[in-house]
Amino acid sequence: MSLLVVGSVALDSVETPFGSRDDVLGGSATYFSAAASLLTKVSVVGVVGDDFPMADLQFLRDRGVSLDGLDKVAGRTFRWKGKYGFDLNAAQTLDTQLNVFEKFEPKLSPQARKAERIFLGNIDPELQLRVLEQAENPRLVCADTMNFWISGKRAALQKLLPRVDVLMVNDGEVRQLAGESNVLQAARAAMRMGAKAVVVKRGEYGALLVTSENTFFSPAFPIAEVVDPTGAGDSFAGGFLGLLDRLDASDLSALRQATVMGSTIASFTVEQFSLDRLRDLDLGQVRRRFDAFRALVHFEELPAHFG
Repeated sequence: MSLLVVGSVALDSVETPFGSRDDVLGGSATYFSAAASLLTKVSVVGVVGDDFPMADLQFLRDRGVSLDGLDKVAGRTFRWKGKYGFDLNAAQTLDTQLNVFEKFEPKLSPQARKAERIFLGNIDPELQLRVLEQAENPRLVCADTMNFWISGKRAALQKLLPRVDVLMVNDGEVRQLAGESNVLQAARAAMRMGAKAVVVKRGEYGALLVTSENTFFSPAFPIAEVVDPTGAGDSFAGGFLGLLDRLDASDLSALRQATVMGSTIASFTVEQFSLDRLRDLDLGQVRRRFDAFRALVHFEELPAHFG
């Protein structure tokens, strides 16, 4: 079993109604690997500048994450600055500085090429395709994207989709991609474009898994004190693929469990700023909340004589 993530490692400045933090650890590959490494071994491919505090990633190394594919080059690290109001589902982007990430060219090592499961973080679909051209024979490919790529690189995205086993997007993105107002119809349209399955991330409203066989919905685990939703979607992806890799499975039952696991780990992420909650999280805590999740959604059948 082996899991590879290709995406951003960044420094974020975030403001929410509950506080603010400047130049804290962020990026899709960082959140993904922090979540997935609770369940399995992960390798990261990305790039940072020479201003990046590599010591901040030591907790990932301690958890067994391979950072051999994380290049450190001259220049400034990718930075994002955002602000949330009380509607924590929507971030207002105040500043984006691509810096060294602007010229990121993913290069897979001989070992990374053999990865059985790959998560393509939210990067240019042309780069996502180049990653797959280097991969030898992945058993499962999961890809994220965003509105910017859907409108600006649609041709490349349409070329990518037939090579994607699970497309993982939010409801606005899947609507834009499909030109459909209904989320379920939009997910099915994305599958007609080539994706074998679609996971629609809906923030505090949970996640929808759509396959050719079935539709499955997982609510978000109810959290009384949400501090910072940044990275929740990538943490969801890490939990999702991390469990599939640990189970070495991708059947419908495993996909359903993975959807709940994604929601479970994402629920920890939002409890503190940046990756602070994920740093100290352990598998025992994850397992207890996963079990609590099962109890949360369980209900009995109606009696046979009803109606």
